[in-house]
Amino acid sequence: MKYHNITHDDMLNGQGLRVVLWVSGCNHRCDECQNPITWDVNNGVEFDEDAEKELLDDLKKNYVEGVTFSGGDPLHTQNRDEITRLAKKIKDEFPSKDIWLYTGYLWEDIKDLEIVKYIDVLVDGPFKKEVKDIKLHWKGSANQRVIDVKKTIDSGKVVVLED
Repeated sequence: MKYHNITHDDMLNGQGLRVVLWVSGCNHRCDECQNPITWDVNNGVEFDEDAEKELLDDLKKNYVEGVTFSGGDPLHTQNRDEITRLAKKIKDEFPSKDIWLYTGYLWEDIKDLEIVKYIDVLVDGPFKKEVKDIKLHWKGSANQRVIDVKKTIDSGKVVVLED
């Protein structure tokens, strides 16, 4: 898997201060995407042991609430295995930290993937400029949902996270 950046002390991509992994690869190609440089799965640098250590070291800090996977699309078919492995490792090593994941896929299309077991919050759906709203919290367009994954699994219907 390739990635473009690891952002430290991020406050825009989930609750609290976070570390964000920006992966390469996205087939959605949303018009007016903020990160078109991440679309090509071959762009960026290899997510290696050093990058993983950098990410995990950030999670050791008490004030870091969790990790956010974004991009690109962490659920691009070429990223799924590595992101799932990483999410499982984070949950095993840092059970008190939460995991947010941004994807252009809909919950209904990915709800049976293994990674869902490790995600706390999923922001789903492609960005749509027609319903863009800068006042929205944690998402760029009104069609996207900020989903509480555990409550959604428990109830059998999509439960949107309360602000």
